[in-house]
Amino acid sequence: MSRRVPSAPRATRRAQARLGIALVAPLLVMVVTFFLVPLANAVYYVFVDFNGIDPTPAFVGLDNFVELAQDPGVRSAFRNNAVWIVIGTVGPLVLGLALALLIWGVRRGSLFYRVAFFMPYVLPQVAIGVIWGWIYDPTEGWLNRALELVGLGALTTGWLGDPDTALYAVLATAVWATSGFVFIILLSALRNVDTDLIDAARLDGANAGQRLRHVIMPQIMPVFLMVTTITLVGGFAVFDIVFVMTGGGPAGATEMLGTYAYSSAFELNRISYGTTLALVITVMAIPFAVGLNRLQRRLSLQGTGA
Repeated sequence: MSRRVPSAPRATRRAQARLGIALVAPLLVMVVTFFLVPLANAVYYVFVDFNGIDPTPAFVGLDNFVELAQDPGVRSAFRNNAVWIVIGTVGPLVLGLALALLIWGVRRGSLFYRVAFFMPYVLPQVAIGVIWGWIYDPTEGWLNRALELVGLGALTTGWLGDPDTALYAVLATAVWATSGFVFIILLSALRNVDTDLIDAARLDGANAGQRLRHVIMPQIMPVFLMVTTITLVGGFAVFDIVFVMTGGGPAGATEMLGTYAYSSAFELNRISYGTTLALVITVMAIPFAVGLNRLQRRLSLQGTGA
């Protein structure tokens, strides 16, 4: 009997499948090594009392979650995180959208503006925190000096040392650093807006606010929601800029869930408690990310007519 030879299309599909597996395999290895294994390890830690040294920590069940629910430090950090999520999301979105609309019609020098506004976002958060720490310095910082020069010396204060102003001072720094990212993404989205619709709305008597609300925003809404998701989820896990500028102080005024988890795990050697708090942060952020992502996909499909 003659040996049956696979058809060319079937052989091609098999070759494509092998190529796909070869291309995906490194990513799968990385996901398993750097995500699934650490996640499983973290889930183990939340049910034991691990101090970072004892190789056989005692099993405590749900005690870490019970303590977390009763911890006043967690409640204070959660309130600060809630303020951060609201202001730290709305601020960059409003400022970034305003800048994008202003630069949208600029032809000469637009590259300079894009680079200048986006540069803070690509700078290391540590460097941003250090620089703004100098700006907020109560004696040598230029913010207090500028207020004195314009006759507003009564407003000078130790911005990062005052519990009433520390959180909002750090927030202002974060909004400044994040707005460039929002600006550059929304500016790219505005390049694809149908200007004929804007001209038609202008002829119909629509003012600038009406054109923005009814013509521009519906066309860039999928991109706007994507940026909102990234900015909002980042508010749950904020850590580096707060840690550099205030360390969570003064008196816990800028303590975030992330900094509280860090101090619990690595300063108090309560690895299990810090890990429990970190997992709770992740669980809280997931519904927002999933919900906004689904809304974005739905709007994208509507825009394409699918």
